[in-house]
Amino acid sequence: MHLDAANTLILVCGFLLVVSILAGIISNRLGAPILLVFLIVGMLAGTDGVLGLSFDSPNIAFFIGSIALVIILFDGGMRTNPERFRVALWPAISLATIGVALTCTLVATTAVYLFDLPWTAALLIGAILSSTDAAAVFGIFQSQGLQIKERVGATLEIESGSNDPMAVILTLTMTSAAASGEFSAWYHMLGNVAWQLVGGLAMGWLAGRAFIIAARKLPLSFSFLPLLAIASAVMIYALTAFVGASGFLAVYLMGFVIGNSRLPQLVHILHVQDGLAWLSQISMFLILGLLVTPSHVVQYLPVAVGVAFTLIFVARPIAVLVSLLPFSFPWREQVFISWVGLRGAVPIILALFPWLSGVEQQELYFDVAFVVVLISLIIQGWTIAPVARWLQLEVPKRPEPAQRMPLASVSSREALEVWSYPIDKDSPACDHAWKELKLTAPATFVGVIRDGDWLQPETQPIVREGDVLLVTATVKDIDEVSRILASGGKGVQMSDKGFFGDFTLRGDLTIAELASVYPAGDVDESILSMTLNDHFKEKFHRRVVIGDSLVIGALTVTVRSLNKTGDIEAVGVKAKE
Repeated sequence: MHLDAANTLILVCGFLLVVSILAGIISNRLGAPILLVFLIVGMLAGTDGVLGLSFDSPNIAFFIGSIALVIILFDGGMRTNPERFRVALWPAISLATIGVALTCTLVATTAVYLFDLPWTAALLIGAILSSTDAAAVFGIFQSQGLQIKERVGATLEIESGSNDPMAVILTLTMTSAAASGEFSAWYHMLGNVAWQLVGGLAMGWLAGRAFIIAARKLPLSFSFLPLLAIASAVMIYALTAFVGASGFLAVYLMGFVIGNSRLPQLVHILHVQDGLAWLSQISMFLILGLLVTPSHVVQYLPVAVGVAFTLIFVARPIAVLVSLLPFSFPWREQVFISWVGLRGAVPIILALFPWLSGVEQQELYFDVAFVVVLISLIIQGWTIAPVARWLQLEVPKRPEPAQRMPLASVSSREALEVWSYPIDKDSPACDHAWKELKLTAPATFVGVIRDGDWLQPETQPIVREGDVLLVTATVKDIDEVSRILASGGKGVQMSDKGFFGDFTLRGDLTIAELASVYPAGDVDESILSMTLNDHFKEKFHRRVVIGDSLVIGALTVTVRSLNKTGDIEAVGVKAKE
């Protein structure tokens, strides 16, 4: 490559990244899904766009897309709390297997009977579009700052992180059938699915444990450890795929194992991963936007639009209804899970399989997948936050420090950090001295930053509005400390009192005791002897999460906190609206 051409390429890449990031700021103000912006920027830079860049290499797009997905899934796994598996593992697995198969079948049936496509082509389209996209789900939740009930969020995240193996297997099987005209035997396909899942889980767990041991033993600086983490994830993906198992599932589980370890360097890794995950999403959607030629898409537009509306309004709701039937999810949560079956970069990347395999009408699969993803991001992605609020699934964000500074170089059995908490007039710590705060977890007061000056602990300052309060504590106590120092402060979009009510009670109180303290009105006598904890567990089939509500007589009782075993510690009480 000539030097001038290389410099031009670097300039174009940098320009597209800058434009994408700046456009993301505008998209947030408009409420648009940021991933849609990246995709449109890529299209505008492509063959039919403003820059007219010619890019027609599916091999390069597939390579970049695969690496980007590895980074995104690895990051998503590291940020998944193990408590989420308690409430959502089996529902998510049901969606990732039964739901994927049902979606594929329903989409294929539509394509056959409405658009006269042969069954092999229709099933291949269904397989390509059967997977929800972790990048789209994680990205939209993060960019819109949406905090929804844990049972729903966990189900969507685990599903989107684990349904890729099924979609990949179906796509490869249907691609082979479309190329040869023959379907594999069902037992071969079933065995392949089993090995993808088992092999992916085994490789991911082993890789996660090996990295934790290496991080504790190797004398690496903090600058190199995040790079080692991402390099290890990419390597494990390739090794797992090489033995025929699910590389995507392996890196997701590897991230989960590392993210829930007590590595003192974990915060550093997460900070670097956050930037890498966003860079991956931008790069992936830009390159896929460049690959599409809008003028060619028109040929298959009727098929694509018909499939998109079938997928959104028929196939996904039916698949969710059937998959979640054994788990008795509340109807509001089922509606939201149906609506948030976003399609993102994964279907477009899967649509490259027929292209790379030389299947006839290869443009059909890529163009249909691209249009479906575009429609999904516009219709579903744009409405996630309003639909969540309409269905009353949004909960107050968990209090947390504004900044976390790890003390990783300090030898300690527990990971120590310094946390900063901006104080405003609604913060519980405002107008109090440190010794007046009733923290239930050990934390050491480091001082207050006021107008740029450090007020040391010895001066016993009264915390004022506009201060930044500094404390040192162990990572395991972050929730307890933040509950006092961060709740009600800046960045809290939903009031705790407005959501939970003004009064807090223990979860082990009986309903009779509740009725004796508050005017509950008529209460079913059969539940008076039950504790609030037992009543909630009966109604929510032992999958209780913060934000679950029940109407008891004239009162609305909402779960406020849970202990480590999943029992209710506290509930909020307010008059029924």
